Amino acid sequence: EGISMKSSWKTSLFGILAATGTGLAQTQSHDSWLGLAGMILAMVGTGGMGMAARDNDKSSEQVGLK
Repeated sequence: EGISMKSSWKTSLFGILAATGTGLAQTQSHDSWLGLAGMILAMVGTGGMGMAARDNDKSSEQVGLK
């Protein structure tokens, strides 16, 4: 049993990047290189999740959503 999570490695990776970047950007000074790196990671991660959200190459009907 347990929770069945059908996820893509791409969306998971970009989600981790976004979460890590957001954490860094909020805890570091924006003048530091670490704060800037955090903001960039958050932007790349969020954009990447949007681009990879439907990366399984199947229609909604094929995966049972409709």
